[in-house]
Amino acid sequence: MTIRLSLMIILCATPAAASPVSKVTQAARASFERMPLVQVVDQIEGICGADHTVNTRAVYCTTRDVILVSGQDMGAAQTAYLVAHLYGHAAQVQHGVADVALRTIQSRREEEPALRAMVARQVDCVAGVLFRRAGLPAADLRDWFSTDPFPQPHWGRQPLRSGSAMGIGLNNRNQWFNVGYSRGLSSCVSGEFGPDLLVRADQF
Repeated sequence: MTIRLSLMIILCATPAAASPVSKVTQAARASFERMPLVQVVDQIEGICGADHTVNTRAVYCTTRDVILVSGQDMGAAQTAYLVAHLYGHAAQVQHGVADVALRTIQSRREEEPALRAMVARQVDCVAGVLFRRAGLPAADLRDWFSTDPFPQPHWGRQPLRSGSAMGIGLNNRNQWFNVGYSRGLSSCVSGEFGPDLLVRADQF
Protein backbone atom coordinates (compact mmCIF):
# COMPACT_ATOMS: atom_id res chain seq x y z
CA MET A 1 0.00 0.00 0.00
CA THR A 2 2.82 2.38 0.83
CA ILE A 3 4.50 1.73 -2.50
CA ARG A 4 1.28 2.27 -4.44
CA LEU A 5 0.51 5.53 -2.65
CA SER A 6 4.01 6.87 -3.22
CA LEU A 7 3.84 5.96 -6.89
CA MET A 8 0.60 7.92 -7.27
CA ILE A 9 2.21 10.94 -5.65
CA ILE A 10 5.10 10.86 -8.11
CA LEU A 11 3.05 10.44 -11.25
CA CYS A 12 -0.13 12.39 -10.50
CA ALA A 13 1.03 15.49 -8.68
CA THR A 14 -0.05 18.76 -10.23
CA PRO A 15 2.75 20.77 -11.88
CA ALA A 16 2.76 23.33 -9.07
CA ALA A 17 3.19 20.66 -6.40
CA ALA A 18 5.25 18.15 -8.39
CA SER A 19 8.50 16.97 -6.88
CA PRO A 20 11.70 17.05 -8.94
CA VAL A 21 11.39 13.27 -9.38
CA SER A 22 7.83 13.66 -10.66
CA LYS A 23 8.92 16.36 -13.11
CA VAL A 24 11.70 14.17 -14.50
CA THR A 25 9.30 11.24 -14.81
CA GLN A 26 6.82 13.36 -16.74
CA ALA A 27 9.57 14.73 -19.01
CA ALA A 28 10.89 11.24 -19.78
CA ARG A 29 7.45 9.88 -20.60
CA ALA A 30 6.70 12.92 -22.78
CA SER A 31 9.98 12.46 -24.61
CA PHE A 32 10.07 8.71 -25.31
CA GLU A 33 7.59 5.88 -25.69
CA ARG A 34 7.66 2.84 -23.41
CA MET A 35 9.35 4.52 -20.48
CA PRO A 36 9.13 2.64 -17.16
CA LEU A 37 7.17 3.88 -14.19
CA VAL A 38 8.84 4.79 -10.90
CA GLN A 39 8.13 2.84 -7.73
CA VAL A 40 9.18 4.05 -4.29
CA VAL A 41 10.30 1.25 -1.98
CA ASP A 42 11.57 1.08 1.58
CA GLN A 43 14.75 -0.59 0.38
CA ILE A 44 16.00 -1.87 -2.96
CA GLU A 45 17.86 -4.92 -1.67
CA GLY A 46 15.73 -8.02 -2.13
CA ILE A 47 13.79 -6.71 -5.13
CA CYS A 48 14.52 -7.78 -8.72
CA GLY A 49 17.50 -9.81 -7.57
CA ALA A 50 19.22 -6.84 -5.94
CA ASP A 51 21.57 -7.35 -3.01
CA HIS A 52 23.99 -5.17 -1.04
CA THR A 53 26.31 -4.84 -4.05
CA VAL A 54 23.87 -2.80 -6.18
CA ASN A 55 23.11 0.90 -5.94
CA THR A 56 21.08 1.43 -2.79
CA ARG A 57 19.25 4.62 -3.88
CA ALA A 58 17.93 3.95 -7.38
CA VAL A 59 17.98 1.12 -9.97
CA TYR A 60 16.31 0.27 -13.27
CA CYS A 61 15.07 -3.32 -13.55
CA THR A 62 14.45 -4.08 -17.22
CA THR A 63 12.82 -7.43 -16.43
CA ARG A 64 10.01 -5.72 -14.53
CA ASP A 65 10.24 -2.51 -16.57
CA VAL A 66 10.41 -0.35 -13.47
CA ILE A 67 12.69 2.19 -11.83
CA LEU A 68 12.97 1.51 -8.11
CA VAL A 69 13.84 4.40 -5.82
CA SER A 70 14.57 4.25 -2.14
CA GLY A 71 12.03 6.33 -0.23
CA GLN A 72 14.67 8.60 1.25
CA ASP A 73 15.09 12.18 -0.01
CA MET A 74 12.34 11.95 -2.62
CA GLY A 75 12.04 15.72 -2.79
CA ALA A 76 15.72 16.28 -3.45
CA ALA A 77 17.02 17.41 -6.82
CA GLN A 78 19.89 14.92 -6.57
CA THR A 79 17.36 12.08 -6.44
CA ALA A 80 15.79 13.49 -9.59
CA TYR A 81 19.21 13.28 -11.24
CA LEU A 82 19.50 9.60 -10.28
CA VAL A 83 16.09 8.95 -11.84
CA ALA A 84 16.99 10.97 -14.95
CA HIS A 85 20.13 8.87 -15.34
CA LEU A 86 18.09 5.67 -15.16
CA TYR A 87 15.66 7.05 -17.73
CA GLY A 88 18.70 7.59 -19.94
CA HIS A 89 19.35 3.85 -19.73
CA ALA A 90 15.68 3.16 -20.42
CA ALA A 91 15.75 5.33 -23.55
CA GLN A 92 18.78 3.39 -24.79
CA VAL A 93 17.11 0.04 -24.03
CA GLN A 94 13.74 0.86 -25.57
CA HIS A 95 15.04 2.58 -28.69
CA GLY A 96 17.87 0.38 -29.90
CA VAL A 97 21.05 1.95 -28.55
CA ALA A 98 21.57 -0.80 -25.96
CA ASP A 99 21.26 -3.48 -28.66
CA VAL A 100 23.84 -1.74 -30.83
CA ALA A 101 26.15 -1.34 -27.86
CA LEU A 102 25.80 -4.98 -26.83
CA ARG A 103 26.63 -6.24 -30.32
CA THR A 104 29.63 -3.93 -30.48
CA ILE A 105 30.91 -5.04 -27.07
CA GLN A 106 30.43 -8.73 -27.87
CA SER A 107 32.46 -8.40 -31.06
CA ARG A 108 35.25 -6.38 -29.41
CA ARG A 109 35.68 -7.74 -25.91
CA GLU A 110 39.17 -6.30 -25.60
CA GLU A 111 37.64 -2.82 -25.79
CA GLU A 112 34.73 -3.48 -23.45
CA PRO A 113 35.63 -0.99 -20.68
CA ALA A 114 36.09 1.85 -23.17
CA LEU A 115 32.87 1.00 -25.02
CA ARG A 116 30.85 0.75 -21.80
CA ALA A 117 32.21 4.14 -20.76
CA MET A 118 30.95 5.63 -24.03
CA VAL A 119 27.49 4.24 -23.32
CA ALA A 120 27.57 5.62 -19.77
CA ARG A 121 28.54 9.09 -20.95
CA GLN A 122 25.62 9.16 -23.36
CA VAL A 123 23.29 8.13 -20.54
CA ASP A 124 24.35 11.14 -18.49
CA CYS A 125 23.93 13.38 -21.50
CA VAL A 126 20.35 12.17 -21.89
CA ALA A 127 19.85 12.73 -18.15
CA GLY A 128 20.82 16.37 -18.64
CA VAL A 129 18.34 16.70 -21.51
CA LEU A 130 15.53 15.31 -19.36
CA PHE A 131 16.50 17.50 -16.43
CA ARG A 132 16.13 20.62 -18.57
CA ARG A 133 12.88 19.41 -20.13
CA ALA A 134 11.57 18.86 -16.61
CA GLY A 135 12.04 22.57 -15.96
CA LEU A 136 14.68 21.99 -13.30
CA PRO A 137 17.58 24.42 -12.93
CA ALA A 138 21.06 23.72 -14.24
CA ALA A 139 23.23 21.92 -11.72
CA ASP A 140 26.78 20.91 -10.93
CA LEU A 141 26.65 17.28 -9.81
CA ARG A 142 29.72 17.92 -7.68
CA ASP A 143 27.56 20.05 -5.39
CA TRP A 144 25.44 16.97 -4.64
CA PHE A 145 27.91 14.10 -4.66
CA SER A 146 31.47 13.71 -3.43
CA THR A 147 32.13 10.61 -5.56
CA ASP A 148 30.62 8.91 -8.61
CA PRO A 149 27.00 8.13 -7.65
CA PHE A 150 26.82 5.09 -9.95
CA PRO A 151 29.90 2.90 -9.41
CA GLN A 152 27.79 -0.19 -8.60
CA PRO A 153 25.42 -2.21 -10.80
CA HIS A 154 22.25 -0.15 -11.18
CA TRP A 155 20.38 -1.36 -14.24
CA GLY A 156 19.69 -4.48 -16.28
CA ARG A 157 17.80 -7.74 -16.17
CA GLN A 158 16.95 -9.62 -13.02
CA PRO A 159 19.01 -10.45 -10.98
CA LEU A 160 20.42 -6.95 -10.74
CA ARG A 161 23.29 -8.22 -8.60
CA SER A 162 24.72 -9.81 -11.76
CA GLY A 163 24.76 -6.53 -13.67
CA SER A 164 27.96 -4.89 -14.77
CA ALA A 165 29.35 -1.85 -12.96
CA MET A 166 30.56 1.12 -14.99
CA GLY A 167 31.81 4.00 -12.92
CA ILE A 168 33.16 6.82 -15.09
CA GLY A 169 33.97 9.32 -12.36
CA LEU A 170 32.03 12.27 -11.04
CA ASN A 171 33.75 14.86 -13.24
CA ASN A 172 32.92 12.87 -16.36
CA ARG A 173 29.29 12.48 -15.33
CA ASN A 174 29.02 16.17 -14.54
CA GLN A 175 30.52 17.16 -17.89
CA TRP A 176 28.16 15.01 -19.95
CA PHE A 177 25.11 15.85 -17.84
CA ASN A 178 25.72 19.51 -18.58
CA VAL A 179 26.38 18.89 -22.27
CA GLY A 180 22.89 17.40 -22.52
CA TYR A 181 21.36 20.14 -20.40
CA SER A 182 22.86 23.01 -22.37
CA ARG A 183 23.01 21.60 -25.92
CA GLY A 184 20.16 19.12 -26.25
CA LEU A 185 19.71 15.54 -27.39
CA SER A 186 21.55 15.90 -30.70
CA SER A 187 24.72 16.66 -28.73
CA CYS A 188 24.74 13.26 -27.03
CA VAL A 189 27.45 11.78 -29.23
CA SER A 190 29.76 9.61 -27.15
CA GLY A 191 32.55 8.00 -29.10
CA GLU A 192 31.03 5.44 -31.44
CA PHE A 193 27.51 5.83 -30.10
CA GLY A 194 25.64 8.68 -31.71
CA PRO A 195 22.20 10.08 -30.84
CA ASP A 196 20.44 9.22 -34.10
CA LEU A 197 18.22 6.44 -32.70
CA LEU A 198 17.28 8.58 -29.73
CA VAL A 199 16.60 11.67 -31.83
CA ARG A 200 14.39 9.59 -34.11
CA ALA A 201 12.42 8.32 -31.11
CA ASP A 202 12.13 11.72 -29.47
CA GLN A 203 8.54 12.96 -29.10
CA PHE A 204 9.18 16.12 -27.10
